Amino acid sequence: MDKLLSGQRILVVEDEMLILIMIEDMLADLGCESVASTATVDQAIALIDAQRFDIAMLDMNLNGSNSYAVAAALAARNVPFVFSTGYSGQSMRDEYRDRPVLKKPFSDKELGGILTRLLPR
Repeated sequence: MDKLLSGQRILVVEDEMLILIMIEDMLADLGCESVASTATVDQAIALIDAQRFDIAMLDMNLNGSNSYAVAAALAARNVPFVFSTGYSGQSMRDEYRDRPVLKKPFSDKELGGILTRLLPR
């Protein structure tokens, strides 16, 4: 597989451990320099405050709460992000309707494609 994400620093917010491990493996195969991961909104915001990320991936539903606060923190820093969800037709807040959504389950090709489209040229 091409190293589409070579040198990129990515934040992954995902509360399902098996899915997180799968995503981390995919991102490593895509050449990511570093992957920071967390399962909670508070931890994600703390990471965003402490580090610089090139791109992020947010599970829409984190243990019953949504990840909009994380999305707002990323948007405030101009960090592009994609939502991921296992639910079809999940309603999206108006200000995030233009953001890409990756439907679970997804392939490494789908993940690499959507993330590379978000990166600045």
